[in-house]
Amino acid sequence: MTVLVTGGAGFIGSHLVEALLARGYTVRVLDDFSAGKRENLRAVQHDIELLEGSVVDPDLCRRACAGVERVWHLAAIASVPVSVNDPIHSHAVNLTGTLHLLQAAREAGVPRFVFSSSSAVYGTNPNLPYHEETLPMPLSPYAIQKLAAEIYTRQFAALYGMETVALRYFNIFGPRQDPHSQYAGVVAAFISTLLAGRTPTITGDGEQYREFVYVADCVRANLLAGFSEAREIIGGYFNIAAGYTTSINTLFSTTQQVLGTHFTPGYIPERSGDVRYSAADSSKARAQLGFTPEWSLEDGLRETAAWYQHS
Repeated sequence: MTVLVTGGAGFIGSHLVEALLARGYTVRVLDDFSAGKRENLRAVQHDIELLEGSVVDPDLCRRACAGVERVWHLAAIASVPVSVNDPIHSHAVNLTGTLHLLQAAREAGVPRFVFSSSSAVYGTNPNLPYHEETLPMPLSPYAIQKLAAEIYTRQFAALYGMETVALRYFNIFGPRQDPHSQYAGVVAAFISTLLAGRTPTITGDGEQYREFVYVADCVRANLLAGFSEAREIIGGYFNIAAGYTTSINTLFSTTQQVLGTHFTPGYIPERSGDVRYSAADSSKARAQLGFTPEWSLEDGLRETAAWYQHS
């Protein structure tokens, strides 16, 4: 079976590529390296077919989908601040690019299309925990684009019979997350700063609550979504979450415990478009996908810290 991973040189995508190769699949990667890194694919560069370019190119999307039996669409500008500063460009990649890929997959007769969405779609809805029927209240262009792309996936299932599945990631962390990019997650930023002997900065008061999901759990959710034979998942949206919330302040103290450091963080004003509270009801993913997280926050932090220490 030949499968396609867009954004396969990225943080999550490269882990998914390795997992698919380990299971014996022929893997094609589409990436423009605007966020992904070639070094993320160095260990498997001779085992994959690499197409360099962007999902904004419809002809390249058609080439990428030719002869493919599964598509995992992870390519995106995965940054709230970037979408706030340049909503037109992020729209082109995150929404129009998704539509190009959906259409290419439809034309190629791809049986299953798994879309990487985001918990950002819930935005400012005060009704916690979020479940998949919670009313979306997106707070940024990025969140709007992910929500609209989700709706496209559902309508392609309804109108054209494509098997689409959308996964709403909460905060994914783990090895290869770039702490220096504009897409950096807070875990990567904390670990890299602490290992460099510098004082980390926390945005806001640090009492923002998130669900931090280790990347191996995220990859497993993608595999389940891609290969499950359960018909009820088609056209569906699923929360991919840890099952518990953690404040940024607690995350910082836990990270310090793992690293054995003792810094007092600095605090800066909140960013426009950020969500203060986020918590998930992931019972639908458990019931229909068979997904339950296996990694604790502490264990995930240890694995992540070890990678940064040796990379």
